[in-house]
Amino acid sequence: MPTYSIGELAREFEITPRTIRFYEDQGLLSPRRVGAGARQRSYSHRDRTRLKLTLRGKRLGLSLSEIRDLIDMYDSSADTAPQLTRFLEVLDRHRSLLESQLRDLNETLAEIRAHEDRARELLAQAPDRRPRTTRKSRAGVARPPSR
Repeated sequence: MPTYSIGELAREFEITPRTIRFYEDQGLLSPRRVGAGARQRSYSHRDRTRLKLTLRGKRLGLSLSEIRDLIDMYDSSADTAPQLTRFLEVLDRHRSLLESQLRDLNETLAEIRAHEDRARELLAQAPDRRPRTTRKSRAGVARPPSR
């Protein structure tokens, strides 16, 4: 069965070795220690799969706790129905949160568009529509234009 070094996994998944060590500290990965003084980490195919699932969960916006729970369920030999039910619950809760955030973002964007439109209207009504430029002082600090 193949094993992987921390550098190989970091390159494959385009993350830093520090990220992998962090996931190890969080209990998501359990590499074997090999070499002189057991200083080198050797990651199994299982660790690689868990890392892949962890990164997928992070992309979905799941917390590390949620990711750990889901991965641990897949590691058990229990029936898959409870695992899938739990997974659907987590995804539903996360989707609801993202939809709420999307509504907030859309409202904010609508407000920004309204402010932009109003600023353009005011600019079109202004007698001198040229933007004012600033001059630089001898010290290189911008000063307002002289009148």
